[in-house]
Amino acid sequence: MATSNAAASTIAAATIDETPRAGQTISHEGKDYTTIKEGLAHILVPLGVPTSTDPKMSKEDTQRQQVFYNPIQQFNRDLSVLAIKTFGQDIIQQKVQKHEQFKKKSDRRKLKKQEKPVSSETVEPNGNAGAGEGDAASKKRKLDESDTDQGAAPPKKQRVVDNSGVNGEDILEEPQDTTNGATPAWKPSFSILDALSATGLRALRYAKEIPFATDITSNDMSQNAVDSIKLNVKHNKLEDKIKAKTGNAIAYMYSYCDRKGYDVIDLDPYGTAAPFLDSAIQAINHDGLLCVTCTDSAIFASHGYLEKTYSQYGGLPLKGEPCHEGGLRLLLHAIASSAARYGMAIEPLLSLSIDYYIRVFVRIRKSPNDVKLLAGKTMIVYHCDSGCGAWSTQYLARNKVTSNKNGERFYKHSFAHAPSADEHCKHCGFKTHLSGPMYGGPLHNVGFVQRMLAQLNEVDRETYPTMDRMEGMLHTAMEEITFGAKQDTANGASEAKVLDPLIPKADPAEIDHHPFFFIPSSVSRVLHCSAPPLAPLRGALRHAGHRVTMSHCKPGSIKTDASWTDIWHIMLEWVRQRAPLKNQPKKLSAGLAIISKTHADGLFIGGLVSKATDLSTDLSEKNSKVQPNGDGNLATEITTEQPAPFSYLGLDFPVNLDEELGKDRERGKLVRYQLAPRENWGPMSRAK
Repeated sequence: MATSNAAASTIAAATIDETPRAGQTISHEGKDYTTIKEGLAHILVPLGVPTSTDPKMSKEDTQRQQVFYNPIQQFNRDLSVLAIKTFGQDIIQQKVQKHEQFKKKSDRRKLKKQEKPVSSETVEPNGNAGAGEGDAASKKRKLDESDTDQGAAPPKKQRVVDNSGVNGEDILEEPQDTTNGATPAWKPSFSILDALSATGLRALRYAKEIPFATDITSNDMSQNAVDSIKLNVKHNKLEDKIKAKTGNAIAYMYSYCDRKGYDVIDLDPYGTAAPFLDSAIQAINHDGLLCVTCTDSAIFASHGYLEKTYSQYGGLPLKGEPCHEGGLRLLLHAIASSAARYGMAIEPLLSLSIDYYIRVFVRIRKSPNDVKLLAGKTMIVYHCDSGCGAWSTQYLARNKVTSNKNGERFYKHSFAHAPSADEHCKHCGFKTHLSGPMYGGPLHNVGFVQRMLAQLNEVDRETYPTMDRMEGMLHTAMEEITFGAKQDTANGASEAKVLDPLIPKADPAEIDHHPFFFIPSSVSRVLHCSAPPLAPLRGALRHAGHRVTMSHCKPGSIKTDASWTDIWHIMLEWVRQRAPLKNQPKKLSAGLAIISKTHADGLFIGGLVSKATDLSTDLSEKNSKVQPNGDGNLATEITTEQPAPFSYLGLDFPVNLDEELGKDRERGKLVRYQLAPRENWGPMSRAK
């Protein structure tokens, strides 16, 4: 019976040349594989390797799971396909326009040559006439003889425009032979390098799902991985589009220093991508796209190994809630400083903190003038991480716009004033610590995000099961830059479904004056009060004239252009109006220091006594009545009467905790934040 079952399974197993489909069993060279489909690509995974995302998956199976196929990063791959496709349409459009310009110029040259009068006889340098005519006739006879002896004359090299070179040079290509003798239609090139390919799944998806991709290289240092790549390429029947390479990714990319590089380079290592950045800059074309993933969040988003963070990214990490956004800016700083050495500037198109890793899509341009602006976009952060959590930024230089005699604008670069903050926090008096240097410009390009959202209207939900999360995260990323303001579109609609493929260039000198977010529960913990809901806190900020949105990095976050003085003023009013404190903050605490700045006499109107004020003092205020409670502390009864505003560090504006103003009904129900579907949801162990 066992023999018959084995024979049946052998018969049921398909060969590698079969049309790929999900769930089929493939037998090749004595090994059995199962086919897994993601997007439009299929990969072969050895039988017995657990790859399920089932939340009920046992702990033993999750420990056995290896990165032959990591379903956790399907969102990363879906997003990458969408981003590269959106970017590629821009590059293809630019190449087509340059090709048409060159063609028009070439046609004009030909027309001028045809209109130029030809003399009846040619005069030789020695003054003899008619010799040139005889030579021409002799050459013509030789050409005719060669045609009759050897058939057609050898094809001449034809100049074809291809701006995919590093400096956009034209290249010479041989015209392809055709049956009817006509020159084939010109097609723009679009090359992609998957430098750390593993199974080659990314390269397979790029080849299948990006129709204008012409040349894809899938590289890995492991020979076993390259064998797996070749197997998957053959199974997907993509040998004409994907080339598998075996070698060190750094050495391979450095080999492109003096020749045409790639339009897109994707770096998705196991850990940090820092060692690959410099070589990737060398191998990328002008106006190319660099896609980088870093999974070492214990380095870029933690203060446990700050010496390692500096050695990898050239800056110190940020402590506290916005540490992952600080990690994004550290990675962008590392890319920008590496590119600047070669006269290349970066433009972040999309920078996201996802699950346990960060992912950035950066456009690289050869622009020495934009490189001069980098110092003015690089910042250090003074962070009160051990006290109230406030921060302030200091840019290393200033980029000032000025005009010359002709009225032309240019940037003047100068040193920035320092220091911009005291060594002690002005709110709580605790010591501040330095973070950075890190990138201080915008994290996203609004035009690029808009075009990615427009691309979502054309994708299939079955092919992209993470479509809902992509839509929610892209909307949140765009709101980070626009603060929810309506953007003008080409067709006048609120959300364009068809946009011009050319991505508008952002201002190269733009900086982000309010780079980080805060969490209401964290600031309320400083004051020892109950955390305010998001709606009244956002309503109070908007009522005061500030813009408010959320960050994609963390749910429950608030990103605003308000200063920390405004935030603490509103939080103290929240305590006074809605959440009076039951107990006095401890001595020498950050909360007590903040409360003490409300009045010169040290009294907090909501019922708290700060600093050296006697707790037994009978307080009598106009809008509240204070009495000792059972444990000797002060209890407060808040009347329905609106309390009078008070002053905090010179601010005395009235605070309106307007919940209606704080609601965002136009945002809709979007999946903005992902929840871990099962235990041990992470990068998994290395493949053995």
